[in-house]
Parts: sequence; C-alpha cells; structure tokens
Amino acid sequence: MDITADLYTRDPITHTRGRQYRANAADPASCTATIRNRDGKYTPRNPEGVYYGLLGRNTPFQISLPSTTTYLALTGAVDTASTPDAAALDITGDLDLRWEGEADWNANGAQILIGKWGEVGQRSYHLRLQDGYLYLHTTQDGSTGRFSGRVLPSLPRRAALRGTMEADNGAGGTTARLYWAPTLDGPWEQLGDDGIVSGTVAIFSSTAPLTIAPEQLDTDPTRLPVTGRVYKAQVYDGIDGTLVASPDFTAQTAGTTSFTDSAGRTWTLTSGITDRLIRFNGEVPEWPPKWAASEADAWTPIQAAGILRRMGQGQKPLQSALTRRVPSFDPVAYWPMEEGANATRAYSPIKGVSPLNLSGFDMSANDTLAGSKALPVIREGATLSGIVPMPSGSPTEWHTEFLFRMDTAPSTTQTLLQWIGTGTVKTWKIELTSSGANLHGYDADGTAVVTSLGLFPALYGKWYRWKIFATQDGTSVDWVEEWTAVGESAKAFSGNYTGTLGRISKVMGPPGYSSELAGASIGHIGVFTVADTFAYNDGDIGFAGETAAARLLRLTDEEGLSLAVSGDVSETELVGPQRPTALLDLLRECADADGGIFGEAIDRRSLVYRTRASLYNQAPKLTLDYGAGQLAPPFEPIEDDQVRNDWEVTRNGGSSGRATLTEGTLSTQDPPDGIGLYDDSVTLNLDTDEQTDPIAAWLLHLTSWDEARYPAVTVRLHKNPALIPDVLGLEVGDKIRIEGLPVRFAAGGTVELLVDGWSETFLPRKWEITFNCSPAGPWNVGEVAITEDFEDASLSVTATDGGDLPWARTQTHYNTGSWSLQSGAITNNQTSDWVVMVPTGASELTFAYRTSSEEAGTGFEGDRLTVLVDGTQVLRAQGETAWTSTTIDVTGASQVTFRYAKDNSGAVGEDAAWVDDLTFARAPMHVDTDGSELAADATSTATSLSVATTGGPVWVDSTTFPAEFPFDITVGGERMRVTGISGTASPQTFTVVRSVNGVVKEQADGTDVRLAEPAIAAL
Repeated sequence: MDITADLYTRDPITHTRGRQYRANAADPASCTATIRNRDGKYTPRNPEGVYYGLLGRNTPFQISLPSTTTYLALTGAVDTASTPDAAALDITGDLDLRWEGEADWNANGAQILIGKWGEVGQRSYHLRLQDGYLYLHTTQDGSTGRFSGRVLPSLPRRAALRGTMEADNGAGGTTARLYWAPTLDGPWEQLGDDGIVSGTVAIFSSTAPLTIAPEQLDTDPTRLPVTGRVYKAQVYDGIDGTLVASPDFTAQTAGTTSFTDSAGRTWTLTSGITDRLIRFNGEVPEWPPKWAASEADAWTPIQAAGILRRMGQGQKPLQSALTRRVPSFDPVAYWPMEEGANATRAYSPIKGVSPLNLSGFDMSANDTLAGSKALPVIREGATLSGIVPMPSGSPTEWHTEFLFRMDTAPSTTQTLLQWIGTGTVKTWKIELTSSGANLHGYDADGTAVVTSLGLFPALYGKWYRWKIFATQDGTSVDWVEEWTAVGESAKAFSGNYTGTLGRISKVMGPPGYSSELAGASIGHIGVFTVADTFAYNDGDIGFAGETAAARLLRLTDEEGLSLAVSGDVSETELVGPQRPTALLDLLRECADADGGIFGEAIDRRSLVYRTRASLYNQAPKLTLDYGAGQLAPPFEPIEDDQVRNDWEVTRNGGSSGRATLTEGTLSTQDPPDGIGLYDDSVTLNLDTDEQTDPIAAWLLHLTSWDEARYPAVTVRLHKNPALIPDVLGLEVGDKIRIEGLPVRFAAGGTVELLVDGWSETFLPRKWEITFNCSPAGPWNVGEVAITEDFEDASLSVTATDGGDLPWARTQTHYNTGSWSLQSGAITNNQTSDWVVMVPTGASELTFAYRTSSEEAGTGFEGDRLTVLVDGTQVLRAQGETAWTSTTIDVTGASQVTFRYAKDNSGAVGEDAAWVDDLTFARAPMHVDTDGSELAADATSTATSLSVATTGGPVWVDSTTFPAEFPFDITVGGERMRVTGISGTASPQTFTVVRSVNGVVKEQADGTDVRLAEPAIAAL
C-alpha cells in the first residue's frame, strides 16, 4: 500500500546506511518517517483501524523515487513477461539468446533469464544463471538435451549476457559459446572456450511461449525465475541472424502491461513496467502511537531498519559444520555426539531416530576437530549403542561413517565399533591393532565372511574419517572400507562376497571399552542408504580453505537468505575453519578476513558483500565540482586521528605476522622524524599462517596513508538535479571525485574518496545527502598492463568487428615487431570498425597509429581514422601520417572504437589506417624511487629539472623506455607531469609540465622527489 499521502512533512524522511570508518561490516540501514494517524489506522492494536491485522513487527517498508529509465521488475514470479508461441520462435538450428538487466550474478541456485521452456515435453531453449555460471540449455525432444556453462567474471550491476549454439558446426558436432557485455550493443567478451560436443542436433520445436522468465521445478536445484531487473532481451534465429523477438522495456512508459516489439512479437506483462528506483527497503519493527493531549493531532513515528537489525537480535550460535551438513544428505540415522559434559545420551537431529545410549564417556572433552563442537573421550568400561530405523523402500546399498582420534596404537587388538546387519553379514566389526586396523564381517554363525587385516599402520595421532559402504550387485555384495585423515587424501580396501546386503539395524561399541582405548575420541556416527556419500566432505575440516565470499554465499544459502557478491568470488581471501558461533559473526569474520564490505542491498531486503579486490582502481561514479557550488558547507578536511604504524595480525589458532612503518612522516620514529608508535593488532580466521604477513602489510598501508580525510561531503540535490542520476547509482564502496578545490586550503585541487555510507533527508522541496567518506588513494594498486602488438593471431584484448569490413593483421606496415592491424578495404561511404572492450580498471590506452588517405577539403570530409571512446571522438587523423604514439583516457569507459571511414568520392595513397602496440594501463604502473631530490633550485616556471638519485636505481630514461612516459611526480607538494628524462646516471634531467595540481611555487635544491601515484602491491 502507498502511504505517501499520510506522511507528515513537518519531519523529513531520513535514510542512513553504510559502515563506520575502516570497518568491514556495515551497520543496519535505517529510515525514519512520521505518519499522520488522526484516525488511528496506523495503530496496530486498533480493531477499528483499516489496517488492523496488517501492521505488525517487521512490516516491510520501502521508499522509491522516479528515475530516468523504465524497466521490468523481476520479483521471482514466473512468466513476468511472455509472448505466445509462433513459427518464428520455433528455432531448430543455430540459436542466439541475449538478455540485459540486473541480477545477483553469483547467487546460489539456478535462475532462468529467458526461455521457451514449458512443462516436460514442451521445452526448447533457455539462458540461465546458476551458482556463478552462465548456461545455455536446449533440448532435442522437449525434455532432455544439451547445455553448456561457463563461469561468470566480476560483472557490473547492469550487464548483458548472451548464449549462442551452432547446431551443426561443420565438423560433425555442435558449438556453444557464452558471452557478456556492458549492454546488448556489445562489445561481447566470450566466457572461456568453445563448448564443443560431437553430433549435430535439431532444437525441439515446442508450443511453450517465450517468457521472462520461466521456471522448472522438476530438477535439482530447482530453476526459478530470475530476481532483479530486465531492460532488454533479444532472440535471433541464427547467430547474428534474423531477429525474431526484441522486447525493449526501456522504450515503454511506466505502467505499460502490453506492447509489440520491433520483431512483431506481442508481449503481455503480469506486472506493469516501472520507472521507480527503490532507495530503501527494510522493515518497521514497531508502530508507536503518539497523540496530543487534546487528541486534535496524532502521529506514528517509525524507524524502519535493514535486515541486519533483525539478524542481530538474540543471535543463537549455529551448529557445527558437520552437524549442519550431514543431515542434508538424508541419513537414516545420525548422532553428532556434541553434547555437554554431563550428558548421558547423544541426540539425533534426524526425525524418528532415538538417542544414542552412552555411559562412561568424558563428554565434550576433545575440541580439536575443526568441523565439530567438542566430542566425547572414551574411558575404560564405557559403552555406546543406538538403533538404526528401517529405511523406506528397499535400498540396495548402504553406507556408514564416523570420526575418531587415538594418539597411540593399542598393544593388543581392541574393538572400536560394530554394526549389526540383516543380510548375510550380521556383524561388521572394526578393530584397532598395534600395526593398524582390521575389518571383519561375520554371518549368523559367527563365521568370517569378510576379513581385512593389518590395514593402515599410520592411523594414530590424527583425526580420521572412517567409512564402510556396500552395494548389492546381483548375487554378490561389493564392499569398500576407506580411511581419510581429515584434510588429507583417502586410502581404501575393497572386496566382495556372495550373499545379500540387508541393512544396518544397530550400531554399538564393545561390551565395555578396554583401558587401551581410553583417551580415544569418537563422534558423528551416521548411516545412509546411498553408498559412498560425500556428506562428511569439507564439513570435517569446517570448510577450511574455502574463499571468504564462497563461505558467505554458502552460509546465507543454508540459512535461506539472499546475498549478492560484487566482485570475483575466487579472488577473496582463504578462510579457516567455520566454528559454531552466531551467523552474523560468521559472516562478519569473512569480511574481516578478506577486507571487503559486508552490508545490505539498497533495493531489497537482502545482504551484499563487496570484495576487497572490487574496491581497487575504480573509476569515479560521481564527480563534483567545488567551484561550481555543487558542495554544501561544511566541507572540511581533517587529519586522520586513527593512524596505525605498527600492525600485528594473528591467525585464529595459529601464528602472527607483523608490519611496521619505520621511515616517513607517519613512521614509528620519534617526532619530528615520525609520530612515534601507534600500534594495533587483530585476530582473523585465516586458512594458513602465511597469510598474516601480507595482511599486516596491507593494513599498515591503509592506516598509514598520508592524506587529509574528508569525512563528510554534502550535496543539495534539489539545487543540483543534474547530479541525481549519478548519486542514485552510487553504492557503498564506490569512488567519488571532487574537483576545483582551493589549493591554499586543500592542496592538490582534486581529491578522490570512497563512499563509506550516507545520510539523506527528503522533504517535498528539499533533498540533501551527506556522504561519509575515506581516502580512495590507498586503493589505487599496481596491476600488470594489458598489451597487444599483433605479433600473433591470439588477441590479449577482447574485440569485435563492425562497419562494412573488418580490420585484419598485416605486415605491410608496423610500428614495432613485424605486424600491425589494418582497416578493411572499404569503398566510398563505408566504414571499417574495430571495437575493443576496455579492461576492468583500465585508466589509459596508449597506441600507435598510421594513416595514408585522402585529406579533408572544402565541402568534403576526406577519408579518415577516428578513435571514439564510448561513442565520443577523441582522435582524428588523415592524409599521410607517419607512425605516431598517443595516450587517451579510458577511465570508466566501456569500449574504444577504431574507425576508418570514407567519404563519397576519391581515394588517395594506400587508402587505409593502421594501429599497433596497444597498451591498457589499469593502474599506477611505476615503482617509486628509493630516494630522489632536486639537485638544483628551480623557478616556479622552470620546465627542466635536475634530479639526483640518493638511493636505489636511477629513473628510467625516455630514450630507452619511451612507452613509460608521461607520468606524474610530486615535488614539495606540487604535482608535475614528466614528459621526458635524459641521462642514465645521477643527476638526470627531467622535462616537466608544471603545476598540474594548481600549486605554483619555487622549488629548492634538496626537495624530495616522488612518484605522484606509485604502484602499490595489492593484497
């Protein structure tokens, strides 16, 4: 229900979200509003109120604003948009599916994006997301067929996905390819290699409609309709063939429920198209009624909160990793044995299974198994026994497994555990011996049917997972006994006997455990009807060694929560064992280990995690001009009062690493050479001790960054409406840039900041937002440049062809090596395009170009090379142009187009253009000097400086390393751009452009010289 009309405007709506400075976990988002309640309809306990029974604790609440883009909201409902079956959609040959929108790209489970996919027998094709992969799926009989999947890279919030299949690749098979792009306009980047399967196919022609999005509930995991937004979709009969469906939801007006697309397909929507952008989505925990003594006025002040608030209330520790995992594999019986010290029996989390009877154990005495709570230790005379219920059906296999630890071998043979069966083997017995272990199987007469002796002498001093499984194979029973040292590889023995399998009906120890087994630990006894189950895999080690983001996704999926990961899951830090503690604590410790940001989604009641690596080398999402009055006061820099120059990082249960800043203005040296000791420490749940040193170094880097901090940046959006689209696109952790600052108060004129959060207020004629920020500088890290010299046919960049003819490799001309790329041999009024996708994080593109073409003249354009960045021309060349190197800014761009275009007449010279030696610089690429200073005074306008190297190697010279120029240095607070360096011994002569940051000053002999943006090694 829309309550906008009932809001009091005497109090603003206030929306706050984000994290504290340097925290890795956000606080719960909040939103306050005051609702008019004179008639009592917002009083939950008012039985006469129109909303009686509808308002309660944690009632969903959201704020939305109009945006400039329409889209179809996907809530997870099936077939939100559909068009009926038609002959054009019954594609049986080559297929090309495309979809553009927003979704949780790495979410667990399967989400279908678009497809012609109905009930069994009426399924043709679909495109889906599943566990961080993109799949294209087709059938050949309406039910079964072929599919191909490839892992998704780190995608932006809005992206386009594509799947193609050649039904006959000309080599007796099919070829599937999967792609992503910023938009449906491309350029498309292929995901992985081709998916080639032998045998040609014909896609089944079903009667199902084409929908966004269908579902399939008869598979595991179930394939549900995607949740998110869809902007556009396309279906082609043939790869780049005939467009047969093309719904464009951005071209429709808000509220539209039906339309016809450009391919003639009529679409029906179960919910209308919207232009609303959700700014807050949370829950109202209470509706407190307030009223004046006269009762002339009444109101309800609410404070909605994100789901982190509810998750933080009364947190109950989660069960151990094993106890959470094993029951999901449907055991017939399972006893974790994690009870407290005074327990006399062990409960089973499996319904209908009686407790395991125990006596004489030291309960909760061994807590050394990573995936478990403390387990019991055997004492002399102890006993255990438990009944295994009869399974449903008639299973033809069984499996039993448990964990144990004994530090020293017994001197005589001792029974560890027994299982009572109903088949030919009535008793299975495991014995521990001085040389290893024995396995016996006895029939009803006590005759040995199975005997396996003296196995694995190295069974002691570690936790072992021990399992036996058996399968009926005709008149024989095949059995396997397997030991796995926890966290290591398994060893196994196997055999068979003639007879019947039966089932396991009871598990028990010896009549009384021997003193020789006293001190051994045992637990997590399970029985299954599936042989060789992997129910215990990874759970025994508490999932140690999985990435932080993978654990976040797994835990939230297990708890029925939604979490989206921004960034590459595989690049996050490896974490240690998952211990039994509260869910929120487990999630936060993952964020602490990786160093990213854990918090809440803006537009839905779900969680998000932004990886540490996703914060590196960002392009600004919002640029503010101080001089144009886009910032509201106060805007005041402060010196960071949370400097740390000595860090100790300890792995939970392991060793420590340390990093100390011993030189520089913020070092541990006494003032004035430093600031003295400011130490700190942290314990993290890491996988190995080797992780502690680099993390300590990274924390030192973050907390000793020498730059003023701007904790609050306020923008009055009602006075700067042009900024609203960029502001609405911001998320916690994004970068903003502020330009035009007064140099005398904010040295440098430009600052870049990370958004840690914000607080915004809404009134009918006022919208003000204050960003909480921290310096972005320490997140600019060194990355390897991406280069392409065309010396072989394999490209290191992602590119597509466009225009009338493609570009091609050639040896006719080249800048270096012996190859370059030449435009196509087009004729008048044609173009030849080569479109290159800008790699993530790239800031500059350096390349060489050459032209031989018709010059422009009066009344005609001539034939020319143009270079466009996201459609904006940044370079034009024509006529006879010798090889020329240039650098263009590609910060935040998606693609660069190299276009050779001809006018309507004439051809001069070779009538072509060439490019060579492309280099995408993704971040600061230069390592800083070990020590350099001016070797002579310099006036405020001097463009030639003498620089002496006082430590380490000298600077690179521009004759030997021309591709390394230009770069920026700082000298006494002034930023200069170095365009050349001559000399290979100290002192060297620098040719510079002065006052890049607006600082104008004379520079004295001996002034320190440093790189303005040195390459910092990322963690």
